[in-house]
Amino acid sequence: MSRDNEPVKGQWYENVEDEETFRVLSVDEDAEVVEIEYLDGEIEELDLEEWREFDLDLIDEPEGWSDEDDDDEDDDEEWDDEDEDEDDDWDDEDEDENDEDYDDGR
Repeated sequence: MSRDNEPVKGQWYENVEDEETFRVLSVDEDAEVVEIEYLDGEIEELDLEEWREFDLDLIDEPEGWSDEDDDDEDDDEEWDDEDEDEDDDWDDEDEDENDEDYDDGR
């Protein structure tokens, strides 16, 4: 029944029969498994046989969709940047102190 829509990571689909919207999280061609996430956050694994039975439409990302994983990554990046700045400041202070206090015996 599929409309020849191969699973593509990150692509959004609507199952026409069930009127369910989901996106593909991953495709493992070796294991013939597709991992999908529904709008409510539920994650399901399908084998490619099941996938091919679906009557699917390609759709755009739903309005207001918030990918919690993406948000977490953004937060991590901001934290990492701030952490690096603090580390740089700390290293500079440490170097200044070492230069003043260092006595090589000359």
